Amino acid sequence: MLFQNDVTTYENSLEYAKLQDAKDLLRPLRSAFTIPQHEDRDAIYFCGNSLGLPSQNVEKAVEQVMAQWKALGVEGHFEGERPWTTYHRLLNTHLTKIVGAKETELVVMNTLTVNLHLLMVSFYQPTQKRYKILMEGGAFPSDQYAIQSQVKFHGFHPDDAIIEIMPRAGEELLRNEDIINTIAQYGEQIALVLFGGVNYYTGQFFDLAAITKAGHQVGAIVGFDLAHAAGNVPIHLHDWGVDFASWCSYKYMNSGPGGLSGVFIHERYAERPDLPRFAGWWGHDEERRFLMEKEFVPMYGAEGWQLSNAPILALAPYKASLELFEQAGFEQLRNKSIKLTGYLEFLLNKLNKENYNYDILTPKHPAERGCQLSISARNSGKELFNYLIANGVILDWREPNVIRVAPTPMYNTFEEVWRFVELLRLYR
Repeated sequence: MLFQNDVTTYENSLEYAKLQDAKDLLRPLRSAFTIPQHEDRDAIYFCGNSLGLPSQNVEKAVEQVMAQWKALGVEGHFEGERPWTTYHRLLNTHLTKIVGAKETELVVMNTLTVNLHLLMVSFYQPTQKRYKILMEGGAFPSDQYAIQSQVKFHGFHPDDAIIEIMPRAGEELLRNEDIINTIAQYGEQIALVLFGGVNYYTGQFFDLAAITKAGHQVGAIVGFDLAHAAGNVPIHLHDWGVDFASWCSYKYMNSGPGGLSGVFIHERYAERPDLPRFAGWWGHDEERRFLMEKEFVPMYGAEGWQLSNAPILALAPYKASLELFEQAGFEQLRNKSIKLTGYLEFLLNKLNKENYNYDILTPKHPAERGCQLSISARNSGKELFNYLIANGVILDWREPNVIRVAPTPMYNTFEEVWRFVELLRLYR
């Protein structure tokens, strides 16, 4: 268990917060990260949902690649402790536990939107009858642009081909029954269900298993953008039967700005050379890759979707961070995440009883959210945000009035949560 004595109640005191940190078996992980400074002390960094912090083993990992390059030159592809031709597979062992997949169902390549396009090349195959894509209303703009351009590419109009499920009037969150019922309503018109795992704005964690089941019941392909979910919430892609998924790695998985993306493709497609895809040399059968043959023969599994050889200097930081996930254990991280976020919610609710107005948009139930709480400060939002930044809190602002706060279990503490809410208390 995460704590030597499990927490059943919260208390609004600095002493309580410090006691929980003292009990936290993951606390030593914080020292593995470099925390931004504010006035000669650690800033309160609650922005891991946008860009995770660098672990101190990142430089060592990059230096190892540099040393191999210096010593071996091009032979580093095949020689050395970690040959570059197979380096990407070193990440798969760790990722299997984070996204719930088999190693052959995974590959790290490209960046997120590039991968979503490549996956839609294979898995969005519209017909005149079945051509619609169902997605969450208010999805991250990059997903909206990608999906719009895909349906246009196939000759359809976005207003007709894209179904956006919106919250009910007066509500901020999507109801699961509305998602399921909309899938059933459009049924055989749906070619693809492409949802986010966690909504970037509200922090809502959708029921991916139920969405997958409902999509498959009407004959649709089901894929997920896990940008805000991977490394944050429990995911079981293989067992849920998800067709495909992709995610970035620079948020909760701390791979660095613009870090590489991961791809999941279910093993049912592992030997499907008939699937349309944009092919590249690195996805070709590796046993025959250097024969330079004209005919493309895809590798088994997700690796058959690769285009180019992997950028090793970008893979190294990702691998370094995944090693910390292995050290911590995802269940441990999730347990701490639930308690940290729960403590933040508890303190905000206490504050609101004193006539403050901090509305939490994110679902109340821990199973329906990850690290992030989205807080609406109503009309004072931007001024409050600037005040927090000036006082050494690094977090994220989203128009029109939402502050996204994400205490992450790798490096944040209960004391930081308490101090953050104290700053809110002092703001009038």
